[in-house]
Amino acid sequence: MSLERAAALVAAARHVVVFTGAGMSAESGVPTFRDDLTGLWARYDAGNLATPEAFHADPDLVWGWYAWRAARARAAEPNAGHRAVAALEAAIPATTVVTQNVDDLHERAGSTAPIHLHGSLFAPRCVGDGAHPAALIDAEEPDEGRRIAPPRCVTCGALVRPGVVWFGEALPEAALHAAVAAAAGCDVLLTVGTSGVVYPAAEIPRIAARAGAAVIQVNPDATPLDAVSTVNLRGTAATLLPALVPA
Repeated sequence: MSLERAAALVAAARHVVVFTGAGMSAESGVPTFRDDLTGLWARYDAGNLATPEAFHADPDLVWGWYAWRAARARAAEPNAGHRAVAALEAAIPATTVVTQNVDDLHERAGSTAPIHLHGSLFAPRCVGDGAHPAALIDAEEPDEGRRIAPPRCVTCGALVRPGVVWFGEALPEAALHAAVAAAAGCDVLLTVGTSGVVYPAAEIPRIAARAGAAVIQVNPDATPLDAVSTVNLRGTAATLLPALVPA
């Protein structure tokens, strides 16, 4: 009954926001942030590899780990949940995809312009002023546990850093503003595979709920977002999202 109610809410919606987290990509085999420490990387703490200070102190180590993570993400394929989100965009043009994930699985599934709140593994930028993303040199594919010297920006010569949001950094201002505006203006928000505890991103579903939107949660487990959800669907994105796409 909950699935039918959720599908009816989506079918009647004029503006849908799809808010996705790590659980969405985990179904494609992309390890979560702290789980991507295997083999030689297992001796490191993820939190110590994901700060500006870590990159400044040992850029080869940090770049090597992020190159490894990017290679793992490239090897993964979009799952049925990612494809359902793209199909939802086709069915309801006023659909905004907001993701906490730093992979490109939404794009490869057919989503046109997902908002990446935590940046992207595939959008590195120079540490100078970050204004030269198109002039970057790709790193070679790494072996597990390998240190790699970061490339340099061919425009300004500064080191290139991973294009993700590190601990201690603010979310990209334009992305955050766009996500907040979409949440405040939608009539249905789907929150998929996210724990709802990582702020400020976790505020997005709550903004939608306060604005009067129906919040549909897709997650195998209970989360703090249960309290603001109109419908809670217990299950994974790949199994549940295809049933929510209007025919």
